[in-house]
Amino acid sequence: IRLQNVLKFHQTDRTDLTETPVCPPPAVPGTHVMEGSGKMLVTAVGVNSQTGIIFTLLGASEGDGEEKKEEEEKKKKKKKEKKRKDKDGATVEMQPLSEDADADKKKKAPKKEKSVLQGKLTKLAVQIGKAGLIMSTLTVIILITRFLIDTFWIQGVVWTAECIPIYVQFMVKFFIIGVTVLVVAVPEGLPLAVTISLAYSVKKMMKDNNLVRHLDACETMGNATAICSDKTGTLTTNRMTVVQVYVADRHYLKVPDSQLIPPKILDLLVRGIGVNCAYTSKIMPPTKEGGLPGQVGNKTECALLGLILDLRQDYQKIRTEVPEEKFQKVYPFNSVRKSMSTVLRNYDGSLQMFTKGAPEIILKKCCKIMTASGEAKVLRSRDRDDLVKNVVAGMASEGLRTICLAYRDFPAADGEPNWEDEQNIITGLTCIALVGIEDPVRPEVPDAIRKCQRAGITVRMVTGDNIETARAIATKCGILHPGSDFLCLDGKEFNRRIRNDLGEIEQERIDKIWPKLRVLARSSPTDKHTLVKGIIDSTVVEQRQVVAVTGDGTNDGPALKKADVGFAMGIAGTDVAKEASDIILTDDNFSSIVKAVMWGRNVYDSISKFLQFQLTVNVVAVTVAFTGACITQDSPLKAVQMLWVNLIMDTFASLALATEPPTEALLLRSPYGRQKPLISRTMMKNILGHAIYQLTTIFILLFLGDVIFDIDSGRNAPLHAPPSEHYTIIFNTFVLMQIFNEFNARKIHGERNVFEGVFRNPIFCSIILGTLVTQFVIVQFGGKPFSCVGLTIEQWLWCILFGFSSLLWGQMVSSVPTKWLKFLATAGHGTQQEEIPEEELEEMKDLDEIDHAEMELKKGQVLWCRSLGRIQTQIRVVKAFRDSVSPYEGLETPESRSSIHNFMNHPEFRIEDSEPQIPMIDENESGDEPPTKRNSDPSRPGLIPPNSAGLPPCPGSPLHSLETSL
Repeated sequence: IRLQNVLKFHQTDRTDLTETPVCPPPAVPGTHVMEGSGKMLVTAVGVNSQTGIIFTLLGASEGDGEEKKEEEEKKKKKKKEKKRKDKDGATVEMQPLSEDADADKKKKAPKKEKSVLQGKLTKLAVQIGKAGLIMSTLTVIILITRFLIDTFWIQGVVWTAECIPIYVQFMVKFFIIGVTVLVVAVPEGLPLAVTISLAYSVKKMMKDNNLVRHLDACETMGNATAICSDKTGTLTTNRMTVVQVYVADRHYLKVPDSQLIPPKILDLLVRGIGVNCAYTSKIMPPTKEGGLPGQVGNKTECALLGLILDLRQDYQKIRTEVPEEKFQKVYPFNSVRKSMSTVLRNYDGSLQMFTKGAPEIILKKCCKIMTASGEAKVLRSRDRDDLVKNVVAGMASEGLRTICLAYRDFPAADGEPNWEDEQNIITGLTCIALVGIEDPVRPEVPDAIRKCQRAGITVRMVTGDNIETARAIATKCGILHPGSDFLCLDGKEFNRRIRNDLGEIEQERIDKIWPKLRVLARSSPTDKHTLVKGIIDSTVVEQRQVVAVTGDGTNDGPALKKADVGFAMGIAGTDVAKEASDIILTDDNFSSIVKAVMWGRNVYDSISKFLQFQLTVNVVAVTVAFTGACITQDSPLKAVQMLWVNLIMDTFASLALATEPPTEALLLRSPYGRQKPLISRTMMKNILGHAIYQLTTIFILLFLGDVIFDIDSGRNAPLHAPPSEHYTIIFNTFVLMQIFNEFNARKIHGERNVFEGVFRNPIFCSIILGTLVTQFVIVQFGGKPFSCVGLTIEQWLWCILFGFSSLLWGQMVSSVPTKWLKFLATAGHGTQQEEIPEEELEEMKDLDEIDHAEMELKKGQVLWCRSLGRIQTQIRVVKAFRDSVSPYEGLETPESRSSIHNFMNHPEFRIEDSEPQIPMIDENESGDEPPTKRNSDPSRPGLIPPNSAGLPPCPGSPLHSLETSL
């Protein structure tokens, strides 16, 4: 086996001084040797390597559930064939899919389903369109029937050939009215509203540090019920900082002023930290004004160097005086000694050694400790125990990483020590200080998590850090609360609880854990993927969980891919993580996820606002046209006028209502859920309530308007009669009622203040003002093309009063409790796949996109699909021939490992192999640099992600983008 990559032993991995010894982490291809020497043992290649595991999980996330459905599909096909035989009474020639054909189907890319919102909208649009078609057809039929009865029966007109052109003109008029009703009824503005809302949200989310890669992620995020978040860099700043110091017999809960520390101890502290930290670790000035200083190198050492700067000292001066070449001896950190020591030679020939390491190790080797007087005193065993119990344990209980700083002098008279006798060299130390290091929680995170919890979203921390640190950070963030009945597990305990005696993962066991699980520590990539998959597949709660996941490393790729919405870190994230994600956080901040939730819910609400407005106009316009045609043989709203109304309620309304900015109020309710109807009972109450007011007003004006305003009636006008004031007032009142009702449509949950935040949306204000101005021009100067005549000031004031009354009527509608109106039905439910007949599902399998709402329109395609049955035989022959000459013939087919559960149950995979191998530093310290790109080698099929045919990855896959980026 040719290995093109070598191991990377990070120098930074040497200085985590508190963890228990573990084996080096498995190497991921693309790393390289930094320094040192060692032997490499190749334990796994191909799909068994770490890269193979990661990409197997990525592939499993795309095609999860295929294997489980395979047997069910075969059973359904057998039942269908049997039914056909019984129905026909004879054997019908069928082309059942053989195993080869099944394999071919599995080789196809997984079907892409439309998003939840798109499915609901499509179904609702089809229903509204059907209703509009029925109404328009009825309108035309009634108009023609009434014309024929009135003309030839009641009036007794005799049919003559000379009158045919006149009859044709009447028929054309009736047809135009019917088409107008259909145009107004069909909600062609719905796709526009969705597109505008999503595009507007994506643009605004970019300003909130959310780079959206998939549009439907915005909408899905609004329904999120769970967030599995990383710790380092997301909840914390990923900037290790010294927060507590024990020095000179005093325990400071924050970094003390340098004047409180005796000069001798301060000098030892500065000198010891300056030379006993790797010179590659340093603090850089901030890149922008007001920013934080940059940390380069090991984070723990940077924290100690930051302590020196906080004490207003300069460590660089010491490093300049004592370059690395002058070091007498260096004992680098390893997991056995749990310390690092550096020996310097003084000008008088004496030697001085500085040591830093885990307190439980270093304190045992200390015989003295520096006191407040600046001198050393004997450290007795009892004092050492008190120090460990009161100081070290106190810091650790708060989730702090503790470091002990010590030194030792070697007089020149004693001669040169034996540097190989390390046990006698690193002993007899004098303790200088104890420090507690923390990765601080981002200041905005606790408030953001509180908002998520208030919004019905459960936040879980999934980290590679130890469980004590994870529990402390989770408590500070607000994920855990004192006294709460929640679980904190590490990876080993988690796997023990979710597996049976055979080592197989059981969904029932996961269901017992995840509802109370809040912290998963020491987790491997497999553990994170298993948790996410278990929550998504769970059926213990009525509502299907929508899970969002954050991650930054290559190891997070499978979980990001499996999640409903994956958030990758834009700063610390690797290319694989970003490729597997849906949204990239450009600031690596958890609070940006809360903004994504707000925008996602805002998209849903914006569509609902538009629907509430449009359906009100639909109901009124169609009813007026239909009733007017039935009673007066003419529509009060002419064709051009109806098209103008259609423009108002579709294009302009979608622009106005779909660009509403989100508010904090969106986080005061629980997620809608995937089955929540688009049109709630409250919205239906508003639609019908305003429709009643508008229809009443229109019909009063239609039948009594000529009397009220003392004008000529426009009813029963001749074919080419000029426009009338009567119908102009009706048209003007109708449009003004829609303009004012647009304010009512801004609130869909029964709120009373419909003007709240209206000036925060300049697009809405501009459209309302522009519509008013355009309406004035149409009425006053539209003339015959718009069937309008100019109105007087008094008539305009009456029209405005009728329109403004919509706002007052809206307050009355809001006062009616929705619970009283139990007869109102909701609309816009999403169709579930299991609700669709199996015959229709069978015919939809070859489509690129499954749209459950449109399946009812596909029944006519059944015969066409059956006619292709014979062609399957030919395709199967070609496929079989192609497989027989495949360059990968004889290799293991990866389908058997396309599932995380099947993969982990394989005899070659053992749970002990999957235990997290975390280096002796914080989980992200070794991930500062992205993985080095590597050349793809076609001779290494094991590194190809397991697609169905064993062929190289298809364009668009994470591995494809990684390999072709060279």
